[in-house]
Amino acid sequence: MVPKAKEMTAAVRGRETVARLGFWVSMLTAAVAVVAFAVGFMTPPHSGPFCTASCIAYPYNGAVAFFPRDYLWIFPGMLLVCLFVVLCICVDFWVEIEKRIFSRIAVAAATAAATLVALDYFIQFEVFQPSLLKGESDGLAFFSQYNPHGAFIAMEDLGYLGMSAAFIFLGVSLSGRNGLEKATRWVLAISGALGFVTFIGMSAVFGNNLETRFELAIITIVWTAVAVAAVMLAILFRRSLRRAAD
Repeated sequence: MVPKAKEMTAAVRGRETVARLGFWVSMLTAAVAVVAFAVGFMTPPHSGPFCTASCIAYPYNGAVAFFPRDYLWIFPGMLLVCLFVVLCICVDFWVEIEKRIFSRIAVAAATAAATLVALDYFIQFEVFQPSLLKGESDGLAFFSQYNPHGAFIAMEDLGYLGMSAAFIFLGVSLSGRNGLEKATRWVLAISGALGFVTFIGMSAVFGNNLETRFELAIITIVWTAVAVAAVMLAILFRRSLRRAAD
């Protein structure tokens, strides 16, 4: 009986540690999402269907004029996807054991998505822009964030679709035992499904002219969902800590 009691005590303490870390990670994730939105909103498009002024065309060598302003949003964007992975891991350790198969699929999807998005963003800042500044522009157009049908947009879209998948499985992993947990579950599940529905719908409507339209839509969906769900998860983690303290 004593070893079993010690094991239960260790499990309770471990869950408290996860809830404490999860609370702070959730709050930081929500804050970074807001910052990413603010910086992204203040960065006007200089190519694609939404460009209205100072537009540049292929091979996008004129992008050098917009450095570093057009690249500032990349940093909170990279931090956000990495924080989301940590948040998924916290939820994985926090949810009930029988639900962890879903939370671990969410961790896997989030990790793959974060790797893809972070790599995409880092290459843009670390490779593309320095090459332009040094006049080494051969072959760069395909990787430019200004290319509405280039590798940057494709990798970004795929990465955020991966996060949409993580939303769905993370939502399913929540038990929904109370109103807030059930609401968080629905926010994640609906946001994830909306990402895929939007991609299918916009692809059907615009076809080869999809360009940056879906990028703007999926970023809006994902960043909004992350900010809202992170705040809700922070409250759930805080409540878990209060119950443990009682």
